[in-house]
Amino acid sequence: MHLLLYVALSLIPASAQPQLPPELFSPLIPQKLLATAELVQGIPTSYPQYTTRDTGVWLFLPADTWTSGFLPATFYALAERAAICPCSMDGTTSAQWLQIARSSATGEMPLETRTNVGHDVGFLSFPFVDELAFDPHNETALHAVEMFAAALAARFNPVVGCTRSWDTPDPTDFQVIIDNMMTIDVLFSAADLTGNDTLRQIAVSHADKTMMNNVRPDGSSIQVVDYNATTGAVIARHTKQGYSNSSTWSRGQAWGIHGFSKMHRRTGLSRYLDTARRMAGYFLDNIPEDGTIPWDFNAPTVPPRPADTSAAMIAADGLLLLAQQEQSISPSNQSGASYYFNQATRILRDTTNAFWAPAWQSLLSNGTVNNPASPPNNQTGIIYGDYYFIKIGNDLVKLGIAECQ
Repeated sequence: MHLLLYVALSLIPASAQPQLPPELFSPLIPQKLLATAELVQGIPTSYPQYTTRDTGVWLFLPADTWTSGFLPATFYALAERAAICPCSMDGTTSAQWLQIARSSATGEMPLETRTNVGHDVGFLSFPFVDELAFDPHNETALHAVEMFAAALAARFNPVVGCTRSWDTPDPTDFQVIIDNMMTIDVLFSAADLTGNDTLRQIAVSHADKTMMNNVRPDGSSIQVVDYNATTGAVIARHTKQGYSNSSTWSRGQAWGIHGFSKMHRRTGLSRYLDTARRMAGYFLDNIPEDGTIPWDFNAPTVPPRPADTSAAMIAADGLLLLAQQEQSISPSNQSGASYYFNQATRILRDTTNAFWAPAWQSLLSNGTVNNPASPPNNQTGIIYGDYYFIKIGNDLVKLGIAECQ
């Protein structure tokens, strides 16, 4: 039987309490993820990234891929959920999920010293950072976080002021993408472990340059900025996954909301809160009337542009984090916090209502991996969309907003 979940946070007036989707704590979640766990036995050499469009079956990519950390991180999120919401976990336990999470992460360990994912080592670090929340003394996780942070720091160019995103044939072409705002958090995690303040300084420098050059005055974002590695000058601005060089790719915008909100949490610097607000404002102002988050906010609507449920989930979780930052400042911005909480739950509800996929291996359908690809890669389940869907549920419970029983 579906349970009706309502926001109960005191910040939100009773008259404005939005309904949360009952699927948020569906027993299908542990059931599906247990089935997926059966597909990654032993030391995994590949991990699911997205599904087929017609049947919703997971497609696996080699472990040396930027998304490999999301499935183990999802298992860690379920270990947390089993601890805070045991009634929603279909009889599974936190210890059971923790064992699955640790086992599934073993395929990433060779990537600590030999990987082709570049800056995306920050995404690979997610499950090891999660492990330290369960066991702060786990030597395997401590080593992994430090190694991934060192790999990212090695990509820093002090002239440019950023970590390099993609490698290019021309070494003077230094590309920086908005996605990096999510990967630099591993630098803070490692700095907390080692006391190496240089790692923090690298993250702050990178965020400042991204704020300056990847975020437009109206709060929209540019996916890729090319710098001259020798002079630090901006030589080009363009997109790889958006509609055009002047448009706004929604997942990049979501990465920015989340990343700058996290930078404020890490540093307390008001410029990051201001940037997160501007990026959130653009995202929210451009959601269509039907509530579906499009792949690109400026793509033509005829023929219908594909949705991206992964962008929706990343943005919703980022808005929850942004709401918490509004509460953390002095004096706290209660009206701002209430607004972002409400918008996050609205996106969550509208997306789930439209794209919950009970018959698929993924939780949600209609994600867009890369629409400009040939052929376009859209209308799929996506592992990072599912990860943030589960994470949002956990965050809502921990914040006292949702009840899982």
